[in-house]
Amino acid sequence: MLVPSRGLISRLRFLSLNPSSSASPPTAAANATTSFTQTQCHFFRWFSSEATVDATEAVADRRPVIEAKPGPMSPGSKRTGLIAVKCGMTALWDKWGARVPITVLWVDDNIVSQVKTPEKEGFPALQVGCGQKKAKHLTKPEVGHFRAQGVPLKRKLHEFPVSNDALLPIGMEIGVRHFVPGQYVDVTGITRGKGFQGGMKRHGFSGMPASHGASLSHRSIGSTGQRDDAGKVFKGRKMPGRMGGKQRTVKNVWVYKIDPARNLMWVKGQVPGAEGNFVFIRDAFYKKPDVSSLPFPTYFASEDEDPSKLEPLVADLGEVDPFMVAD
Repeated sequence: MLVPSRGLISRLRFLSLNPSSSASPPTAAANATTSFTQTQCHFFRWFSSEATVDATEAVADRRPVIEAKPGPMSPGSKRTGLIAVKCGMTALWDKWGARVPITVLWVDDNIVSQVKTPEKEGFPALQVGCGQKKAKHLTKPEVGHFRAQGVPLKRKLHEFPVSNDALLPIGMEIGVRHFVPGQYVDVTGITRGKGFQGGMKRHGFSGMPASHGASLSHRSIGSTGQRDDAGKVFKGRKMPGRMGGKQRTVKNVWVYKIDPARNLMWVKGQVPGAEGNFVFIRDAFYKKPDVSSLPFPTYFASEDEDPSKLEPLVADLGEVDPFMVAD
């Protein structure tokens, strides 16, 4: 691989920043000079990471201007997701006295850290950052990415595919009110790692006899193949091995309550991961919520709204007591 010398880079920088000052006639020669200057700018960008600012260059950023404003959501629209921290599990009792198993999720300072558009990347998507982290705990490419986008340093990044009408500007904050109590979401996370486990725990095998006819093989998985035909163990055979530590998605998780003041979300049931792990929350794919009830592309707070004084929002449980309904 050829490495350009400092002299070549300096010369390209001089040519790109100091175009020819000789007066050129307003004919085809002027167009040729402009084209040559643009070629110089392209050449300089190839050999240097410094951005040259020239009003006449044709390589300017042509991305569409994304405005942060609410709009109507169509059935084909796809909103962004959020990154949350799993705080643990508990149980709550609803207004009818039913016990609801709850997982508490903390939406920790989510902002849009990068926008991908069909014009440049070929597909619309939003990169969302969560949490905070010091520069000394990040690699130099990561720090450069955050500084290039002009956003604070984040602890976790994740990309969510969205539709064209759901794009948000860089630096836009997304809170827990992005979701509505009563809707269903899909939660993705890394399951707890169990280490190397046997067949009974990993696959639910019944094991060998506990008393007669089994000598020191009570938890064995048994036979794994045949004799001469086929004379091998087929691929995919359930055997002891590493258990857990894989990405899994729990679908159709019901949002029971949200707390905008603390950016907390209570969902019904369990979600993958241990306490302190990151999970990714999206609108449910199968049990799609009503588009008229969701803020689109996200929730926009009013100017006079004080988040610290907002009360928690609980899902509507109806007016009929399920315990008093006649059979």
